[in-house]
Amino acid sequence: MERTLVVFKPDAVMRGIVGEVLTRFERAGFKIVGMKMLQPDYDHFFQHYEGIGTLKTRKGSEIFEAQLATMQMSPVIAMVLQGVEAVEFVRKMVGDTQPKSAMPGTIRGDYAHVNYAQSAEAGLGVPNIVHASATKQEADQEIAHWFADSELYEYQTVHEQFTQPSKKKR
Repeated sequence: MERTLVVFKPDAVMRGIVGEVLTRFERAGFKIVGMKMLQPDYDHFFQHYEGIGTLKTRKGSEIFEAQLATMQMSPVIAMVLQGVEAVEFVRKMVGDTQPKSAMPGTIRGDYAHVNYAQSAEAGLGVPNIVHASATKQEADQEIAHWFADSELYEYQTVHEQFTQPSKKKR
């Protein structure tokens, strides 16, 4: 089973839609194996967005600093989801990073409607509800950055009976 990191951003927390969005992941069959609310400092977000995600390198200092300031507006909720091809499937559910380009039915398409230009003009990061790991390698690095091994749990769900090969006893 594959794991991925999802972070509910300040816009999701402050709008009170975390439970509604979380339900979508659970209904799709993803298992929560770690979850916590926290308010990371600048250095934590720097490592997340540049050390792992190279946002500053790709988009420049202005966008990077706006994103970090936006992420520190309130606590965030970080969680690790586990499931079949979790990274790719969760990214599909989340939708395009720029909400105006996200398809209806995706989380960003249903809960956000801004574009990059509007956010830049306001000097803010893009309020797009959640962060989701982009690749398996990124997911592994992000999970290690946000969670200690002792904060991740193993348990069986009913859904797993339908997504994992059965191990019959003879």
